[in-house]
Amino acid sequence: MEDIIDLLHELSEDVPVALELPDDDLLVEIEEELLLSLPDDLRVYLLEASDVVLGSFEPVTVTDPRSHTYLPEVAAIMWNEGMPRHLLPVCQAGSGCYCIREDGVILYWNGEKLGKDPEGNKEWQNLWEWIRDTWLPQAEE
Repeated sequence: MEDIIDLLHELSEDVPVALELPDDDLLVEIEEELLLSLPDDLRVYLLEASDVVLGSFEPVTVTDPRSHTYLPEVAAIMWNEGMPRHLLPVCQAGSGCYCIREDGVILYWNGEKLGKDPEGNKEWQNLWEWIRDTWLPQAEE
């Protein structure tokens, strides 16, 4: 996990206005708004690496409610489109969304059902595996 976080920060693109990292109090507010607990990996990612900008994938963030990556808004949209309510979005990708279960497993919601992502992958055991196998390679393209 720490190696992945370090690599994300090393590869992060410079942007004119840097993203802020949340604190624990803000994550508690987000959980209350979502009516769901954040899985541990997502919590760590948000606290330590949600300021990373890398490639075309834009994982969820929680510090700016006006952002198109604001977790409560992305969740509301995905749930409205039929994504199961027990899942939380991690990253929208085209018409689909990578999402996380309570146990930390990452799945792909294709806009109609859970299934394979465009690369043919069905699930990842944790967020760090998804970052390593999906987000980082996409950023190299």
